[in-house]
Amino acid sequence: MTDMNFPHQASAASALIGDPSAFGRVAEDGTVYVRTSHGEKAVGSYPGKTAEEALAYFVRKFEVLASEIALLAARIQSGAMVPSDAYAAVKKLRDQVKDFNGVGDLDALAASVEQIEPLIEGHREAYEAKKAAESAAKAARLAQIVVEKEKIVAEAEGLALSESWKSTGDRLKVLLDEWKAAPRLDKKTDADLWKRFSSSRNKFDKRRRTHFASLEAAQSVVANAKKQIVEEAEKLATSTEWVSTAKRFKALMDLWKEAGRGKKNDDAKLWSRFKAAQDQFFTAKNADLEKRDVTMAANLAKREELLALIESILPISDVKAARKTLNEHLRSWEKIGMTHRDKRAAMDLRVSAVEAAVKESEAVIWRKTDPAAKKRAQEVVAQLAESIASYEKAAAKFAASGNTKKSEEASESAAARKVWLAEAEKGLAEFN
Repeated sequence: MTDMNFPHQASAASALIGDPSAFGRVAEDGTVYVRTSHGEKAVGSYPGKTAEEALAYFVRKFEVLASEIALLAARIQSGAMVPSDAYAAVKKLRDQVKDFNGVGDLDALAASVEQIEPLIEGHREAYEAKKAAESAAKAARLAQIVVEKEKIVAEAEGLALSESWKSTGDRLKVLLDEWKAAPRLDKKTDADLWKRFSSSRNKFDKRRRTHFASLEAAQSVVANAKKQIVEEAEKLATSTEWVSTAKRFKALMDLWKEAGRGKKNDDAKLWSRFKAAQDQFFTAKNADLEKRDVTMAANLAKREELLALIESILPISDVKAARKTLNEHLRSWEKIGMTHRDKRAAMDLRVSAVEAAVKESEAVIWRKTDPAAKKRAQEVVAQLAESIASYEKAAAKFAASGNTKKSEEASESAAARKVWLAEAEKGLAEFN
């Protein structure tokens, strides 16, 4: 359809072949005439110009109209025009040529217009094919736009439940920009897709607002809890109750950790106050302990000396005397002042070992003199002796009746109980 050598084009171009000015002249009064098959026709004048300039002006008008005719024919042949528009354009050109004032081959120009109309029906198929191709291309493009928007919507729907608040929020902004940049579809399709996209964004935004509102509330609780901790720490900063206050500071530290994280800036400020109060107390405590180092060193020497006396109680020969001596030493032990904790612990373990040995000796004596325990031991011995006698009697009876198997079983039971009886008698002997 791109061949430019069609008859209608040749006809339109033939009107331009040669010198169009050969079809015109300029009279002495400046009037410009054009020669046609029906004789000369005045087309106008161009005041203030030379005859050549006046003629050239009307020639250019002719050339412009001839070019329009050729262009229309080419557009019809290419299928670029709707047939109804093409007919209207031909009618318009026909009217222009009919009353046209220009210099050139007007007969050829009129003929070229008449040659265009038959081409319209002849090239209707080309027009329809072009329109079908354009429609197909448009449909394909719309389908591609649907795919692109579906992709945007699907990604937004996939992000609706995300908890990556910052990155997801940024990504949804990018998707919104992509949506705005994408061409529009038909109203219903666009509306349905936008509804899904907007719903996903709203769902994420609502969840994000809820999250941060909850976080704000939680952080407020954390801040209040930590403020109370700090206020108590600041009150304790000047305390001289070293042991109990140090334990309380440790408890406050645990409470601080359990309170969780608040806003970064608030946490930093509150922590600075808490740390300052804690440092103030422990600095004073350490200074006091340094003053008492000399006393604790003396106390350590006293404990080492007394520990040797306590450990000399072992081994125990007289339990009552050992208990009396131990109690005296323990009273002295408690009266000795503070000693370094790391060394005191090991000493206390050694004292505890002596206390345990004395208690065990007392328990042994109690077990050997306990009337109730002795009575229980006697009952066990009596029961076993009675059981042995019963089994021996049964063994003899079975043997007399010739039931060897039963006799052996009874004898074995008696023998087993004799072993138990021997152990029970040893235990009973310990009470004598």
